[in-house]
Amino acid sequence: MMHPSSSDDRGQMLLATGVVLMMSLLSMAIFGVKMAGISMPYDTAGDDTIQASADIANSFPALTEARAQVWYDSGLTEVESVQKSIDSLHDDVLHHGEIRGVELKLLNITVIESDGVISVSSELGAADRNSMLTRIISFEIDLDA
Repeated sequence: MMHPSSSDDRGQMLLATGVVLMMSLLSMAIFGVKMAGISMPYDTAGDDTIQASADIANSFPALTEARAQVWYDSGLTEVESVQKSIDSLHDDVLHHGEIRGVELKLLNITVIESDGVISVSSELGAADRNSMLTRIISFEIDLDA
């Protein structure tokens, strides 16, 4: 026959084990949430939308020309090389936005060739949870120069 005190001890041990398990899970969840915030080096509550779009607008023409020159030197036409350059930069712009905590997108990209000069025009969209802006980026590239 079982003593009543031994069944009480088993119930208390089971309860204690459950509490320890719950506390461990809660601790891991809090740690995970804190770690997720480490990947966001910028505070998107400020002027990051303006700053990130300015960074892209300032560097986009030179980067496009440098990458297009590589493609042009490998044998592609001027228009093809500029188009490939912009396609690769589009992915980089998206990634740059993810790192900054700002959504950046190049929209309505046009590449037109006239008398050996390539005209590029694009709309840069930038947004975070507090603001949104659109900026037109236009420039010309002459790969033969």
